[in-house]
Amino acid sequence: MVERVRSELVRRGGILPVMFNSLYSLFTHDIGIDLGTANTLVYVRGKGIVIREPSVVARHKKTKEILAVGALAKRMEGRTPATIETVRPLKDGVIADFDATAAMLAHFIKEVHETPSGVKRIGLPKIPKPLVVVGIPSDVTEVERRAVQDAALGAGARQAYLIEEPMATAIGAGLNVEEPGGVFVVDIGGGTTEIAVISLGGIVLNRSLRVAGDEMDEAIIHYLRMRYSLLIGQTSAEELKHQIGSAVPLKSERHYVIRGRDLENGLPKSLKVSSIEIREALAPIVQQIVTRVSHTLEEAPPELVSDIMEKGIVLGGGGSLISGIDQMMSEAVGIPVWIADDPLTTVVRGTAKVIENPGLLQKVRVVGGLR
Repeated sequence: MVERVRSELVRRGGILPVMFNSLYSLFTHDIGIDLGTANTLVYVRGKGIVIREPSVVARHKKTKEILAVGALAKRMEGRTPATIETVRPLKDGVIADFDATAAMLAHFIKEVHETPSGVKRIGLPKIPKPLVVVGIPSDVTEVERRAVQDAALGAGARQAYLIEEPMATAIGAGLNVEEPGGVFVVDIGGGTTEIAVISLGGIVLNRSLRVAGDEMDEAIIHYLRMRYSLLIGQTSAEELKHQIGSAVPLKSERHYVIRGRDLENGLPKSLKVSSIEIREALAPIVQQIVTRVSHTLEEAPPELVSDIMEKGIVLGGGGSLISGIDQMMSEAVGIPVWIADDPLTTVVRGTAKVIENPGLLQKVRVVGGLR
């Protein structure tokens, strides 16, 4: 009976579906998800951000049984026997392995969605499932959007709404996306760099560059292999990037000792690497991002450019933590650049705000569907 009423309300549209969702929210925990290539963050209404886990799944190769998800699976990378594989379900911000993505989402939703007390006493036929809002790259195809939505619904969502990551970044950074003034955001994630100009609750201009944190890691791996014949894994490269990576010269250059395998004799080898070398390795990737930002500004409507010059460019995502990347970008485009508070969580905080504001969700959502 409840399902029939809900379906009829949604079919009719208007304010009634929002009211019905509000009623459901009294008995369930609505969820916002930043489904990232490198990390997945989960917000639960009324509780805040409760999960920050790597987007990694470990499973049995033959049976496809899921053995671990998140941090535990991440620790298994490069250490598994022949019968176990670790996979990253997302590549360049989109689903590359649907089954692994669905399993990962189901794990996280099950972990955070507790059975609310008192549900049976009011006579509902079954425990309400959560409404889920997921941040996605801005240039994904309709097929890729449907894959994300189906994965969320299959993982146990009552409804699955998708919002574009640059929009979620702007909302999460506390910007007013509904006003007529232009807002320029750059979200440097693990798989994609999202660049967008936003005004009046919509994206006026967007560019999605599939060059971001993962490509930075690969650039470091390639640099050390070519210069020192040292082979390191992606986890070690990521550690180097976080510890001594920079986009501009530092006042005091740093060093870090990394361990890998010597390609000349196959034996373990330790190497002291400087921040100058890592900056050299990262330079082509950082330059690609800065160049795309510059080109996007050139294509933006003149009226909005004047707003952007006044407000500046907002950086979000883990890539914005590379030391000096804001300074380098500002010098290249001639506009102030500032990093959002806690840039790693801007997307998931954006999903949280639209969950709390159903009217805004209806305005900025890409696509939504009922289970």
